[in-house]
Amino acid sequence: MSNKEVKAALKSARDAIRNKEYKEALKHCKAVLKQEKNNYNAWVFIGLAAAELEQPDQAKGAYKKAIELEPNQLLAWQGLANLYEKPNQTDVKGDLADVYQKLLELYESGDKQKWCDVCNKLVELYHQEKKYVEVAETWQKLIRMKQEEGAEKAELHQLWKKMIQLLKDSTRNQDNKTGQLLLTAFEHALNSADIVPGEDHQNLYKDFIQCLSKFPHEVARLEKACHDMMALYPTMSYPLEVLCLHFVHSGTLSEKALHCFTRLFEMDASSGPGIIGFGIKCLKEKKYKEAVKSLTEGLQKTNQCPVAWYYLAEAQMKIHEHRNAVLSCNQALEALGTPEGPNLQWKNLALQLKAETLIKIADADAAEEAIKALEQIVDASSDPMVSALRGQAYLNKGLMDQASKISQELLLSHPDLAEAHALEGFIHYSQKNYEQAEKSFLNAIEKKAGTAEYHQYLGLTYWFMSDETKKDKGKALTQFLKAAKLDSYLGSAFCYLGNYYRDVAGDKSRARGCYKKAFELDETDEESGTAAVNLSVELGDMDAALSILNEVTGKARPGTAKWAWLHRGLYYLRTGQPSQAVADLQAALRADPKDSNCWESLGEAYLNRGSYSTALKSFRKASELNPGLVYSIYRAAALEQILGKYENAIATYQQILKKTENYVPALKG
Repeated sequence: MSNKEVKAALKSARDAIRNKEYKEALKHCKAVLKQEKNNYNAWVFIGLAAAELEQPDQAKGAYKKAIELEPNQLLAWQGLANLYEKPNQTDVKGDLADVYQKLLELYESGDKQKWCDVCNKLVELYHQEKKYVEVAETWQKLIRMKQEEGAEKAELHQLWKKMIQLLKDSTRNQDNKTGQLLLTAFEHALNSADIVPGEDHQNLYKDFIQCLSKFPHEVARLEKACHDMMALYPTMSYPLEVLCLHFVHSGTLSEKALHCFTRLFEMDASSGPGIIGFGIKCLKEKKYKEAVKSLTEGLQKTNQCPVAWYYLAEAQMKIHEHRNAVLSCNQALEALGTPEGPNLQWKNLALQLKAETLIKIADADAAEEAIKALEQIVDASSDPMVSALRGQAYLNKGLMDQASKISQELLLSHPDLAEAHALEGFIHYSQKNYEQAEKSFLNAIEKKAGTAEYHQYLGLTYWFMSDETKKDKGKALTQFLKAAKLDSYLGSAFCYLGNYYRDVAGDKSRARGCYKKAFELDETDEESGTAAVNLSVELGDMDAALSILNEVTGKARPGTAKWAWLHRGLYYLRTGQPSQAVADLQAALRADPKDSNCWESLGEAYLNRGSYSTALKSFRKASELNPGLVYSIYRAAALEQILGKYENAIATYQQILKKTENYVPALKG
């Protein structure tokens, strides 16, 4: 076959392909290859025809042979790209990317439009494969090409925005290089915006700041971006909100952070992050009740701040709302999920605070939960504070040996740790070894004088040690006063002061003031509430007694606050108001249906009201619960007599006289 015949055969092959006669084309090409086995065009045409005949392997082989012959010729590379782009081609994305890279190289010095088209295709391919670094680097090449061609600012702005779109999902699988490329794209997009300030620019800035907040190491850049946006958009609260959340999460509550909280709260008093920031400011200023109120409100308005739950728990702990503090710690732990980096530190802090709070609840179940929380703290074994807490939890659970072992180990390894001496003190106190407990608590106070709990326990140690230390003003009283001064929310310290003034000093008025304060701080403290009411009655101040009782019964859920219902019921009974007495005594019995004295008082109230049948049932119930209540049995007999049940009455009177021969009312009856 002459050179002329080869050219004619190739022309025939081209015409056959144009006419979609692919088999015919293959014949002509094979004829050429018999003569010239390294004919580039023949191999390209075979690739084209085989691809159309759904023979991808043959097509791929033909194109690769052509590329081998002429690596820098376009046709075979284009054909291979078209082949790999077909929907029936799977597992070729890596090969296709290589083909696109070669096409970019070949188009670079020539057809710029085709170069851009291939560049777009390559970026799309990388994006599908989630190869974000390659996406960013390839797109930057496209932007550079456009810049060299003198593209308008508006076109470049759109290209940078497109790059942001392409990379926005990359922050999920944090890669530092991709992150930097994304942030660079944001900065270029912001700098190339047309209308500044303007709505599009404002939204872009918000996205930029939101993106920056996901990179813990970009603190300086985040702060700068927020300040720059505030300068451009002074009425927008968004950058301040992000900055506040950043400060909250970082745990660095500097003057700068507190100023930021105040500024946001003044700008927008309804902003969730602003209210949270104000709450944290209150916490640092020891305004604990305000802190609880603000943090609770702020958390209802934003779910972007798991750390705020920790601060809320801390504030609740300070005012001894222990059960609420445990719930807040649980919320913090749930919101933090399975964290890494800074969040892991917050998780450890939340677990430790939860354990501390559960230990204050001081029952075996709470102690078990505290031990579980401490076990979840990462690297807890090396932390002496965690060990001290574990010792207290074991003590609350009644595991004295484990608690003592931890105490001894801590005193050896950390002799200057106040918590180690305090743990030893708690163990001695629980065993009534008051002299050893005194030494331990004095050591703990020497190491950390500002802890109210240590002073309170030293005071209790003196209270139970002997009559002498109980009555000595410089012992128990002094320690209770110090505890109350150091922690004005510690209700139990005021209760113990009440005990001192009532039982030792005989100062009923001062004692009542202490009990009232204790009860105001902890409305579940029945001992203080009852003592305040009883002392008010003894002091002739019935209004004060009723005020306390009315407040408690007004808030009480059904089946609770028995002591308050009982006290008020007895007051109504004494003052001739039997209907009110009946209602209150019934409420007391809902809280404790087995109180025989309460049933007896209810019988008396029904009797005074003239409800004889129900009075009889109440007295009978009282004597069933406590057969020693002679008065209830006598009242039942008297009512049977009034109701004309004479035989029953006689039998009941005789029953009384068997036990108490000279019981005059029964003889009379």
